[in-house]
Amino acid sequence: MLNEHRAGTGADTGPTSDQLRISRSAEFHDFPWPAVGDRGYTGRMTDSSEPTYQQSIPTLSTDRYTLPALGFGTYRLWGKSGAQSTETALSMGYRLIDSAYNYENEGTVGAGIRAAIDKGIVSRNDVTVTSKLPGRYHEHDKALSAIEESLYRTGLDYIDLYLIHWPNPKQGKYVEAWKTLMEARDRGLIRNIGVCNFTPEHLDTLEQETGELPVINQVELHPYFNQADTRAYDTEHGIITEAWSPLARGAVFEEDTIVSIAKNHDASVGQVVLAWHRAIGSLAIPKSASEKRQKENLDSLHVTLTSDEVEAINALTKTDGREKDQDPDEYEEF
Repeated sequence: MLNEHRAGTGADTGPTSDQLRISRSAEFHDFPWPAVGDRGYTGRMTDSSEPTYQQSIPTLSTDRYTLPALGFGTYRLWGKSGAQSTETALSMGYRLIDSAYNYENEGTVGAGIRAAIDKGIVSRNDVTVTSKLPGRYHEHDKALSAIEESLYRTGLDYIDLYLIHWPNPKQGKYVEAWKTLMEARDRGLIRNIGVCNFTPEHLDTLEQETGELPVINQVELHPYFNQADTRAYDTEHGIITEAWSPLARGAVFEEDTIVSIAKNHDASVGQVVLAWHRAIGSLAIPKSASEKRQKENLDSLHVTLTSDEVEAINALTKTDGREKDQDPDEYEEF
């Protein structure tokens, strides 16, 4: 039987009290934290602690998990400017922050989050922090050490959502990695667990070997590769589908179909694509260092597409639509 681990988002229409339940092991663990003052810079990161704009983000839910329907990606956000971008995103209303061990910016992201907490922009419970286990650390001891390292880097007491970054099927140790994530959750180091780039076959293996499926599956998903089969599987099994590269790294910006739809809505192409993600039940995590673009992405929540417009964008998908030909059945992450 599947174990169900839930987390709330703090939204008025969010999960029930049952969904907000956190295990005792997640509240009380013995991870050897340094003193707060030793965790890195937590002082003023921006010129003003008062947000100039804040958007309320609706939630996306299954019967197992609830998340904000739009998140903030941090790939290639580094150093002080990356921490400032993270803090700015939180001040604008983003509450789901996506990082990864291999992004080499968990410290940057943690600094931005802690600065926002220190200024009262958010409380720790308001924010869902995601990180990911790299392929070279799928063995038990290495995986556990990597999770602990992620915690030291972020300077946080726990990470809300920890994912296996790639299945690395040739290596064949993703079940061992999954069991380690389950153990780390039971120890209170992380609170919920998921995967990235898993096909339905990989997910079936997890369920057969451990009796538990992830609460989230983050995959490459954009108009040129809409992952219809994976989304259908995820929905059937109570898994949220999250989209990395939701704007196809900008490849969609000149697409005539989307440009035309954008004109009809007096919106940008990016806003239309993010509205399309929302319409098909995909949780997009666009990245932007720009405050202006962060706001523009949030404003996509005011764009609602017609069913015909959604289908027109769906029709753009291609069998070989991956941006970098990273097939999870073949690709091996280091």
